[in-house]
Amino acid sequence: MRTCTTDPISGKDVTDLANAPFVIEGRGDSALKVYFESEANKAEYEGVELEHPGQDLSVDLDNPQPMGGETRK
Repeated sequence: MRTCTTDPISGKDVTDLANAPFVIEGRGDSALKVYFESEANKAEYEGVELEHPGQDLSVDLDNPQPMGGETRK
């Protein structure tokens, strides 16, 4: 498990790890334990919505026009 002692909300280093709130993201060797300065920062972090860029492919970004000297056949 990897450990992050920088509070992702405040950007400050957390030094009292024995008493600091934390979350564990993921599982196994690739899991990440993230420490927070306060319960409020932990709650704010948990409220951040996750993005799933691979699941929302409803927009086609293909540009059918030639660009910068390209020629399309």
